[in-house]
Amino acid sequence: MSGIYIHIPFCKSKCAYCNFFSLASEKKIDEYVVALKKEIVARNQYLGDEKVRTIYFGGGTPSLLKTNHIEEILTLLHKNFDITPNPEITLELNPDTIDKEKMASLKKIGVNRMSVGIQSFHDDDLKYLGRQHNSRHALQVIDDLNSVGFDKLTLDLIYGMPTLTEEKWNKNLDIFFSTGISHLSAYALTVEPKTILGQKIGKGILQDVDEDVTVRHYEILVQRTKEHNFEHYEISNFARQGCRSQHNSIYWNDVKYLGLGPSAHSFDGNSRQWNVANLTQYIKLVKVAETQEVSGLYERELLTKDDKFNEYVMTSLRTSWGCDINKIASDYGISYANHFLKNVKRYVESGIMINNNDNYILNDEGMLLADGIASEIFVD
Repeated sequence: MSGIYIHIPFCKSKCAYCNFFSLASEKKIDEYVVALKKEIVARNQYLGDEKVRTIYFGGGTPSLLKTNHIEEILTLLHKNFDITPNPEITLELNPDTIDKEKMASLKKIGVNRMSVGIQSFHDDDLKYLGRQHNSRHALQVIDDLNSVGFDKLTLDLIYGMPTLTEEKWNKNLDIFFSTGISHLSAYALTVEPKTILGQKIGKGILQDVDEDVTVRHYEILVQRTKEHNFEHYEISNFARQGCRSQHNSIYWNDVKYLGLGPSAHSFDGNSRQWNVANLTQYIKLVKVAETQEVSGLYERELLTKDDKFNEYVMTSLRTSWGCDINKIASDYGISYANHFLKNVKRYVESGIMINNNDNYILNDEGMLLADGIASEIFVD
């Protein structure tokens, strides 16, 4: 099984913290969709015989696309790829870019999962983040999605902002649990230097993130999701039983996926590639595309065994199922398994990593340190 990611690079405005490729413009949407459809046809052999079980519209702000654009894209994907019956089709949306009529039309054409960028239910937090919606929009869009009949929903929340007190963070979680929604993605705010937020913090206009505050918010998050019987199945993702994101799970399970659109990444099991992060160049390059080998469209990295081992360690340590030592031995060799066991010994002895039937899993405390722990295990 495999997945397809479609990057929609348009936004009404650029959020202060955003480090993804996106443009605060809607001018070239029609032209972009034409180019995207060209790339779909040109790349239709990338996944080989793999069946596609998930399609994910990310961004940017995919909810800015017209319904007919999304329908055309889905129709073409079905013509060019072997897609399973009833695939998970997710669309990211911002609360101020959609109404009930559009929700209903999206549901009618097959979109069956919505990922809602709430970030906070408090207006001062939203202002700090540079979001365009307000708390009223946030609550209204949830009501509308429920009334239209979307039963697969996920909300995004961000913690660690200096404007977000413990009381307000608990209130955000109270509101989330009250909605009955079965999936939560909660991210610690990361300040990247080239973002608007990074520049304002650098100039002293806005207050910087406090690591101790972020850790405390994370601890509250983990405790409260447990109390509400949510599975903490990946560092930033929590779900009720049977409600994990199928698409995101592909990234953490070493499964092939195809990324379409500017800056989108792809993985075929042996290499990774990423499309040019420039809309004008992207449109120009795929305009005359006939095969997946579109000159200049993407860069490609062939993965060595060391690379594959390192990526497996990095992604699996982020999950509730952890690193399988038997998989390491069979896929990469005994020497890699011995290297792994040697380097995790101190984490097991300290108690932040457990061995559960040969699966090495980080506990809640260890999850906070996952990237650093993974880097200590990497093969150079």
